Amino acid sequence: MNTGAITKRYAMALLLLTNDNGSGEAVCAQIVKMLRRPFSMPENLEPDLQKFIALLARNGRLDYLRRIFRTFVDMYCEDASLAHVRLTTVVASPELEARIIKEIERRSGHRVLLETDTDPSLIGGYRVEYHGYMLDASVRRQLEILQRQFVEKNNRIV
Repeated sequence: MNTGAITKRYAMALLLLTNDNGSGEAVCAQIVKMLRRPFSMPENLEPDLQKFIALLARNGRLDYLRRIFRTFVDMYCEDASLAHVRLTTVVASPELEARIIKEIERRSGHRVLLETDTDPSLIGGYRVEYHGYMLDASVRRQLEILQRQFVEKNNRIV
């Protein structure tokens, strides 16, 4: 069976369940935390999330869990008129987070669900992913651009 169809079907089922019970925001928050730290499970799972994971286990669909959760977060954000934004920095930066939230809220007119992550390989700067677009303002990216330009101008491999 098509993995995309399975993922969407189960994500839609979880969305309908959480909408009926009014637990969408809490479930979404727990899922975002679980996606950020894949090998850690919150001690007190939301009842709807607990039922859903049990359903996946019964149906032998636990292999699809991460994809289903990612799809659910995207569907929930669209349904709740939230802008789902991923921010990756070298170190945590509350000031940058606040500026990005304010700017995206101003431009999109939607509340922001900010998912933050740290990646030391960026060297400096940040990377923002929103609505299928990515703004990569990292030092690593700038170094890659410089290397590519150097190779193109000198016609040799570095």
